[in-house]
Amino acid sequence: MTMRPPNDDTLLAFAAGTLSSSHALVVETHLALCEPSRAWVHELEEIGGRIVSDLEPVALEPDALARILARIEAPHPEEPDAPAVSEMPGLPEPLRRYRMGPWKWAGRGTRIRQVLVPNEGEARVLIFSIDPGRRMPQHTHTGVEFTCVISGSYSDESGRFGPGDFEEADDDVSHRPVVDSDVPCVCVVALDGEVKLEGMLGRVLQPFVRL
Repeated sequence: MTMRPPNDDTLLAFAAGTLSSSHALVVETHLALCEPSRAWVHELEEIGGRIVSDLEPVALEPDALARILARIEAPHPEEPDAPAVSEMPGLPEPLRRYRMGPWKWAGRGTRIRQVLVPNEGEARVLIFSIDPGRRMPQHTHTGVEFTCVISGSYSDESGRFGPGDFEEADDDVSHRPVVDSDVPCVCVVALDGEVKLEGMLGRVLQPFVRL
């Protein structure tokens, strides 16, 4: 069965290195599960490499090398109490590189934990684990949301999403995912804005939602 890939603009941005680290991690998770998308990204990277090799060289600033080395050698803070990701079996390789925060309750049958990627503005990465049959509230977004399914499946207004499938949503998309698998649906999600709940119930619950 063919997986649902990111759109070509997203894969081109990934190949060019212009996505945030949060969104790039979700794309990379999809690539780890989808060989056709990996092959297409490899082709885009080769095309980009040929274009760059044909450009006229540009002189660097005198301190360019020193600044690059300083950034490489700078310490990266970690949360010392964060449990190791190895406690979650079956994670795709890109996610196994990172530590994670603790599981937190996010509604009946729903748990989330944060993937500790470098901060870039409001962007963050979350792992969702949602029990079979659970319906998420109808919602839209104030930013861009990338989702890749790791296990289980869900359906929304645009179709059904199983392992490896990728969904992109922004403020033009309103949806209500429902887990339709007989096992929990585990997804990795990158958000650079907030989830906005819709309807009367959504307005009541919105002050308690911090996603």
